[in-house]
Amino acid sequence: EISKHLKVSVDATTFFFFLFDIKRRSQKEAQREKFLKSLPSFTKKSLKTSQARELEIIGTMLYWAEGFKGNESSTYSAVDFANSDSDMINLFMKFIRSTFSLDETKFRVLIYCYSNQDVEKLIKFWSKITDIPRNQFSKPYIRRDFKIDGRKMKYGMIHVRYADKRLLLELKSMIQSYVTKYA
Repeated sequence: EISKHLKVSVDATTFFFFLFDIKRRSQKEAQREKFLKSLPSFTKKSLKTSQARELEIIGTMLYWAEGFKGNESSTYSAVDFANSDSDMINLFMKFIRSTFSLDETKFRVLIYCYSNQDVEKLIKFWSKITDIPRNQFSKPYIRRDFKIDGRKMKYGMIHVRYADKRLLLELKSMIQSYVTKYA
């Protein structure tokens, strides 16, 4: 940034820092600065109806129960909601889309299924439920070691992912606000 601002080479800037014993940012600090300057891929909508507010509460609680929350040391930083219940997935998708204006191209879906299931039918089923195009589905995880008479997920399980750390932080903040208010 300094090199660009002063219209000099990066090498000249680095040498200047070395010459005058000026400490440079660490990679972590540089990434944090870049993150703070970047724009989010979503905006939160103002909810006007009681039904929209109710859906926000339901969706936030669903994410608290079934979503990836991560931790400070985690490098993975996307919204990731996993379940095998199509009604729950459908409700979560209604929540996320009614509460936020999103970049739909950032959605990805991972299907977790068994080797005796028809992957193409599963993709078609979940694409219809989520209203996410098939080309946004990742290569499915197909489990080969399962018991024929064991527990089955008729349509497999899916992870609906949205790659934006700020949205993950917003959801975690929404969860925390309900915890603070009611716990």
